[in-house]
Amino acid sequence: MDSKMRRRTLLAAGTATALGVVGCVTRRQDPTISTASTASSSTTSSSTALPMPERVLGGTGVSVPILGLGGAGQTPLSRQGEEKNAVTLIQRGLELGIRYFDTAASYGPSEHYLGQVLPAHRPDIFLASKTDARDRDGAWRELERSLRRLNTDYLDLWQFHHVSFNHELETIFGTGGAIEALEEAQQQNLVRFSGVTGHHDPAVIAEGLRRYSFDSALIPINAADAHHPQPFIPAVLPLAQERQVGVIAMKVPAYGRLFKPGVLDGMHQAMGYTLSQPGVHCCVIAAEDAQQLEANVRVASAFQPLDSSSLAEIEQRTAFAWRDNTFFRAWT
Repeated sequence: MDSKMRRRTLLAAGTATALGVVGCVTRRQDPTISTASTASSSTTSSSTALPMPERVLGGTGVSVPILGLGGAGQTPLSRQGEEKNAVTLIQRGLELGIRYFDTAASYGPSEHYLGQVLPAHRPDIFLASKTDARDRDGAWRELERSLRRLNTDYLDLWQFHHVSFNHELETIFGTGGAIEALEEAQQQNLVRFSGVTGHHDPAVIAEGLRRYSFDSALIPINAADAHHPQPFIPAVLPLAQERQVGVIAMKVPAYGRLFKPGVLDGMHQAMGYTLSQPGVHCCVIAAEDAQQLEANVRVASAFQPLDSSSLAEIEQRTAFAWRDNTFFRAWT
């Protein structure tokens, strides 16, 4: 079966529901911050759910909780042979009110694990995946595989993964580039929103936002970023705000390195700093187990924007350790 025929098959299966994330759209949509009084009855248990603030993701009109579950890093979601633990973690996330689930074609078994649980809750969740293919045909192959693994007929958000260099942008936007696959997928209702992600060079992400009307950007925002010679916050956030791009923060605790002795006291400071940055709408953080996820949700539920003096104090505490906490900037 050729690529065009496979796409027609996917489209025939999914057109009726490709715009069905009504649960994400109809909740409170205060662009600054809001608190959902209840979570969807189809995804949560009233005895365990904790209300989380929500924000509208840029210009999408979609309201999402400020914390989403990451599908890579220090989590069973990205490890082979961990299906039981991964399923438990995903189910607990749903009970706690997690509705944003982040994964990628390259995250090992992550998409497969999510596909074991999420289909029954599909109308109430926001599902994001990524491709690191830069050409049209390669991106199509990864999209089709992602849809099969996730057991869904559409993605809420499909992103170009870890874009690190300008020459990658040239390929993506050139003839036969991955942008063609994205636009075709959106025309066929297989993808709702588009995004770009990267943790290497903020200038490349900013250039991507200038060249194309992406709906979102997934970038590292943590308290050590201000001390890096090329910080993401001033390079990307003002531009994203100007263009109504939804900003999803990653690397918030720098894989836990921000919690080393003498740096930050805990997730409340790491997440508080990130979510208090103007233009950041939500963050995705992986969890090693259900207990860690529960702790993260408690922090998100209690979040209140930090004032300038509190932000400055947190930045000061990371000043001596910024290299250790921005190590991922070298990844390409």
